[in-house]
Amino acid sequence: MPVPALAPYDDANVFARILRDEIPSRRVYEDAFAIAFHDLHPLTPHHVLVIPRGRYVSWADFSATASDAEIAGFVRAVGAVARQLGLEDSGYRLLANVGLDAHQEVPHLHVHLFGGQPLGPMLAR
Repeated sequence: MPVPALAPYDDANVFARILRDEIPSRRVYEDAFAIAFHDLHPLTPHHVLVIPRGRYVSWADFSATASDAEIAGFVRAVGAVARQLGLEDSGYRLLANVGLDAHQEVPHLHVHLFGGQPLGPMLAR
């Protein structure tokens, strides 16, 4: 079955350029499967982006085409970042915007990790 995607992967997107070290980032974590870095415009005291190293546009793309090792490695990286930032006791939020309706701005799968303050309700009404 074909995987719906936003568009073909664009190697010029900002996260692809960060992965190639063409654009600097304040990295807090990296391994063979993912990197994590501070958001340039943080919304909470801890606002970190976690991205897989592979060329994936969305969760649909990633879950259908990434290897089991890549999927496990990415999920473990997200958990490692939360632990490293000391957010497990107080709590944190993960957010992945996928597609136009969700306002995904960069066509590379990424997870926002928010923490360091009370976060309130999940969705504004």
